[in-house]
Amino acid sequence: MTKKQPCKWTVVEKARNVHELRLLKPLKNGEEAWVLWMSDEHWDHPKCKLDLLKEHHNEAAERGAAIIKAGDTFCAMQGKGDPRGDKESVRAEHWGGNYLDLLVKTAADWYAPWKENIKVIGLGNHETSVYKHHETCLIERLCQSLRDKGGETRKGGYSGWVRMMMARGAQTCSYRAFYHHGSGGGGPVTKGLIDFNRMAEYVDADALISGHVHWKNTTPVERISLNDASVIHRGEMQYVRCGTYKDEFEDGNAGFHIEKGRGPRPLGGWWLRLSFKNDKLRADWSEAK
Repeated sequence: MTKKQPCKWTVVEKARNVHELRLLKPLKNGEEAWVLWMSDEHWDHPKCKLDLLKEHHNEAAERGAAIIKAGDTFCAMQGKGDPRGDKESVRAEHWGGNYLDLLVKTAADWYAPWKENIKVIGLGNHETSVYKHHETCLIERLCQSLRDKGGETRKGGYSGWVRMMMARGAQTCSYRAFYHHGSGGGGPVTKGLIDFNRMAEYVDADALISGHVHWKNTTPVERISLNDASVIHRGEMQYVRCGTYKDEFEDGNAGFHIEKGRGPRPLGGWWLRLSFKNDKLRADWSEAK
């Protein structure tokens, strides 16, 4: 039996923080298109779970999935004058007077096998802190390096839009996701869900994606509207909080995370599976873990 080829995407930059993902062929019955949403990899930190990160990237490649990163791809806290600096938080390959250059080069080499899948990388507070203090954008440089290697990765904003577009015959459907890296501390009771309620006051989207606080959850919210024909339309907005790939808790022995009384945080991102059922676009979210 011939193995079914996965549906693949290309990316088009419409504005500095607005990107369209377009399927390279129409989506037929029984076919699926995948997007992997992730955040807070903190790739360069010794406590990043690189094996899990590699596993998820490999799964994305097998599925032909687009990968969207919503900030804090880097940890990048060991630059000159950074008060958060800690010698134990530097991997051996990043020791050097050109610390930031080493981060970009080694990250580009590590992510290169998935250069065709990584479509958009947004900014997180760790990257904006580097830009503020060192006047260089790690994400812009990483995206350029991946493009130099043959990819088409584009830099997103701290917040922005990704519109996933697919054709079905003469019809074009889309799924609109608004991402915002996140803010605040994400309390242990609300687990950051209140942030989505605030965003929903000013954003009209099919999904709201965030990270930052290292919690992980997804919550569907039903919404109604009235169209021009006075017909009530019922739709769903999905709240999606991506987890982290940095395990600061480990065994709970010691460290900043432990001293603050914080427990283990959920790891991984989220899979978005797009398909058609009865000529209607379906969007199904499942955990990448």
